[in-house]
Formats: sequence, structure tokens, C-alpha cells
Amino acid sequence: MTLPSFTLAQADYFTIALYAVVVLAIGWYFARREHDAEQYFLAGRRMGWPLIGVSLFASNISSTTLIGLSGNAYGEGIAVFNYEWMAALVLVFIAVFILPAYLRARVYTIPEFLERRFDRRVRYYFSALTLFLNIVVDTAGSLYAGGLVVQLIFPELPLWQIIAALTLVAGLYTAAGGLAAVMVTDALQALLLGVGACVIAWLAWERIDGWEAILSVTPPQQLSLILPADDPHLPWPGLLTGVLLIGFYFWGMNQFMVQRLLSAANLEQGRRGALFAGLLKLTVLFVMVMPGLMARVLYPDLPDQDLVFPVMMFDLLPPGLLGLVFVGLLAALMSSIDSTLNSASTLVTMDFVHTRAPHLGRGALMWIGRGVTVVFMLLAMAWAPQISHFSSLFNYLQQVLAYSVSPVVAVLLAGVFWRGASADGAMIALLGGLMAGALLFYFNLVAGWLTIHFLYVPAILFLFSLLLMILASRGAKPRRDIEDLLWRRQARGAHAPRRGPWYGSFRLQAGLLLALTATLVVVFA
Repeated sequence: MTLPSFTLAQADYFTIALYAVVVLAIGWYFARREHDAEQYFLAGRRMGWPLIGVSLFASNISSTTLIGLSGNAYGEGIAVFNYEWMAALVLVFIAVFILPAYLRARVYTIPEFLERRFDRRVRYYFSALTLFLNIVVDTAGSLYAGGLVVQLIFPELPLWQIIAALTLVAGLYTAAGGLAAVMVTDALQALLLGVGACVIAWLAWERIDGWEAILSVTPPQQLSLILPADDPHLPWPGLLTGVLLIGFYFWGMNQFMVQRLLSAANLEQGRRGALFAGLLKLTVLFVMVMPGLMARVLYPDLPDQDLVFPVMMFDLLPPGLLGLVFVGLLAALMSSIDSTLNSASTLVTMDFVHTRAPHLGRGALMWIGRGVTVVFMLLAMAWAPQISHFSSLFNYLQQVLAYSVSPVVAVLLAGVFWRGASADGAMIALLGGLMAGALLFYFNLVAGWLTIHFLYVPAILFLFSLLLMILASRGAKPRRDIEDLLWRRQARGAHAPRRGPWYGSFRLQAGLLLALTATLVVVFA
């Protein structure tokens, strides 16, 4: 088949330039307003639920996700949506059980929360792990994927130059304005991304002959979310043993996502923001996954499934609108980059610098955070081009998470729900889980002595780490100074939700979100 011409009109270039100016202006505006660490890292803890929910959603939908969802649906069917609807369940759980403890603790980072619950060893371990995953995996991966898309339009430019330009724009407004700038630009980016994805989905639907055309080119099993237990890509037990646990880490412990929840003005706003993000995740099926099936009708012989979204952009959209959607794609990239850069600077400043130099004032910490952002910006920019030397990046990154994050999930959940969990037990669980994960990785992927699907690995490591923690914590005297860090049946204190109309109840909203999620799963099961 003949691919469309990857070119932009003058109107498109004008749209892109205008977007860059607006984003940098937002960063400059907030740079003049933020004067201390709490304002810089947590937007003054004053954010409301709409901005929290939109920012969570926008930060999650990176360029790799946007391209990968439609591409994966083109190649393997709609089962990739399992990662999206499972996020709604995870966010409900976090809103009900975990977020109250986070907000009562008034921490800057999740590692800081773990230190309050256990000790500084646990904080340093998880902070280092999060830094590695955020910079080497999240930021560098998004830069690389975004660079490939931009290179379609500017093939004469070296990949490293494109990556440098993208990093520079995201790094400048993030370093200047902090989390408030990040969240406001996230909202703008989510709007552009949503408009672009909806327009492409609508135009593609108009061009094909309806649902019958999709059925004619799609095997029935690829229209099902729940796949057989022997499916090589996403067996249904893996939804519980892998997708659920990895999802809890991503939404409940990954600093660049949780930081938005920590910025909430109160528990009510944080909970509503989390539920709103879960609702937005359900729309992905129709505006990002289904277009991959439509592309099977329109472009049956694409040489690479990752070309689905770029091809649809340049084939379906007229000049001007194409520039707007292209900005939306860049917006998804920027949202992921600014989130990881800001959270990484928060981790270094608050978990390493502030703990060793507690005398530093809030203003000094803010400037250190800006400097750290620039340093990490340069590190990610330098590493991103090296990703081209790896094969199957997406699957590799998923497996890295599967083999690395379950022990910290076990430690956090035990710490919130079990008063008897001890600091020594937490460290033994983390180190034991790390060693077990390394051994499983070697035996399963390197030596080939085992044949365990990677989605079963998180459950194995979770249970093993939890067992170690229980055994190592036996006999330890429970602490009495951790009441605010444990789950309670009734929220109390400053962050307790205020009374309001019945339809504002987060329990009702959570129930409706769960019911809507279940309906989607049943319909497409």
C-alpha cells in the first residue's frame, strides 16, 4: 500500500509554534508565583478534583501509550484495553483505602511516607528504584517514541537533535513553574489530545462501512477482552496476577502519578480527582483502541503496526486540524516528560537533600529542585537515543516492571493495613523480593530454564515478599506513633470529606464507576 505524505502545511506549523509559546508562557507565569518547596513540588496543596483527574489521565497517556494502543489493537485486537479498565478499579481502591493515609501524613513523596511508616532505609531503597524507573524507563522511553514520530515529518534531522529539542521545551517550563505549571499544561494537553483522538476516530468511522467492515477483517477472539488462560500475550489470570499489581504500583506508588493526588486541597478533592481519572480511562476504548481496528479496514498492509496512529493523522486530517492533532501528540509526550522530571526532582530534593540538610529553607529547596530537573533533563536526553539498540522495547519495559515493583507494593499494603509490620520486616521483604526477582529474570528470560509468563511473576514476588515480611515482623513490638499512616474505617481530621448532597458522595461515585467498568468488560468479554 502507499503511505500518505508525512508533511505539514503552513497552518500546521503556525499551530505548533503557538502551542510552544503558550506552554513556555505558562511556565514563566508560575515561575513568578512559586516561592517555596510546597508550592513548587505540590502546587501549594490547593488543587481541585477536575485538574487532578485530567492531569492524572494526561500524564498516563504518553506518546508511547497513544501510539502503542492503536498499534497493538491493529495487530492483536482489543485485549490491550485490559490495562485501561483495570486502572479504574485500582484508582477506586486507592481513593477509598490508600489516599486518606497519604494526605493525613502530609508528605511530599511516597518514599517519605515509607520512612514515616518504617525507617529511612526503606525510603532510600524505594526512592532510588523510582528514580531509575522514572528517568531511564519513563522519560527516556517517551522521548525516544516521540522522536520517532517527529522524525517521520523531518527525516533529514538526526534523532538526537529532535530528542534534544523536545526535552528542552518540556524541561524549561517544568524547571521554571514546578507542579502547578505541569498540571495546568497537562489540562491543556489533555484537551488537545482528546479532541485529536475523537476527530480521528470519527473520520475513520465515517470512511469505513460501519461495524460490519470491522467484523469482516477481525477474528472473533480479537474482539474479546477476556482471553484464554493459554493466550501467549495476555492470559486472563494475568489480569489479576500481573496487570492489577503493576497497575497499583503505577497509580498508587509511582511518584509522578501520586504527586498529583498529594497536591489535593483535601481528601474529597483527591478522591474525586482519582475517580475522574478512572472515568477518563474508560473512554480510551473508543478513541484510542477501536481506531486500531478501523485501520485494519483502511490500511490492511501496514509494514509496522506502530505506524497506525501517524498514518491515520496524515491521511484523514485536513491542514490546520492536522497541526492541532499533531500538537496533541506532542502534548502527550510533553505530559509524560514533565511529570517524570518534576517527580524525579522532588524525590532527589526531598528524599536525599532535605534529609541530609534539614536546615535548608523552602526557597533553597525550590532552587535545588530546579537544578535537579535540568540535570535529569540532560541525562534522559543523553540516554534516549541509546534505546534504539534494544529490541521489543514495549515488552521489555513491561517485564522490567513485572520483575521489580511487586515487593514494594507488598511492603506498602502491609504497612497501611497491618500495624505489626516492622521496619526490619520491610527491608527483608524488599531485599528478598529484589533477589527473587533477579533470579526469576535470569532463569526465565536469560537462561531459559523456566517458562513463566511475565504477568504471573508479580504475584509470585508479591506473595513471597509478603511472607518474608510477616515472618520477619513476628515478635516486633507494634509502634504507637503511626496512627495517621494506617487505614481507618472513618476518615477524621483536616482531610475528612465535608458533608454535601447525596450525589456528591465518593462512595456513590465509586460504585457508579465500578458498575460502568463492569458493564464495558461484560459487553466486550
